Amino acid sequence: MPDSAEVSPRPKTVPPKPAASLVVLRDGAEVLMGMRGAGHRFMPNRLVFPGGRVDRADLRAPAATPLAPHVRALVEKNASPALAHGLAIAVARELAEETGLSLGLSLGAPPSLDGLDYLCRAVTPPGLPIRFNARFFVIDAARARGTLAGSGELEGLRFYPIAEALALNLALATRFVLDTLKLWLTLSSQERAARTTTPLLRFRRGFTE
Repeated sequence: MPDSAEVSPRPKTVPPKPAASLVVLRDGAEVLMGMRGAGHRFMPNRLVFPGGRVDRADLRAPAATPLAPHVRALVEKNASPALAHGLAIAVARELAEETGLSLGLSLGAPPSLDGLDYLCRAVTPPGLPIRFNARFFVIDAARARGTLAGSGELEGLRFYPIAEALALNLALATRFVLDTLKLWLTLSSQERAARTTTPLLRFRRGFTE
């Protein structure tokens, strides 16, 4: 039996922080994406959707309109009502910060959340120094106002045809979201509203929940 002094302590698992990203869909065929710079600690030099972690203020921030009831029900499968609201506010806030587009009447105005639909969830694997429990939403580009510009946090912002994006070297979670989006696009509005579960990507726990 090894001496206790020689046994290395098990590294602590970092709990995943709530985060949210938004797939802005144009003409049912293109998605808004940008490249995270090399200086980012999380997913540097990767093509991603606008998004980020939920801030405490997001939980209480006002909205012009709430999430649609069926969307809220899906999100609340694994989130409190306050967090469900905060996740939706977070994607609207991150969209404005990173792309210059607004879900409100103007930048800084309370966003309209009723155009959001919920796609899927992905949880960063244990053992990493930065972990997120990320929810992915989708909205039609016609619901976003403003001129595409952004803060520079995402480089090369543009709408990518879905097939073009899937042909690139994407992170597993990003590819998972796009594959989920392709399935979502085959559903009618009635079928989308009737969903009771959403796909999940989680380390060692399969791909659906």
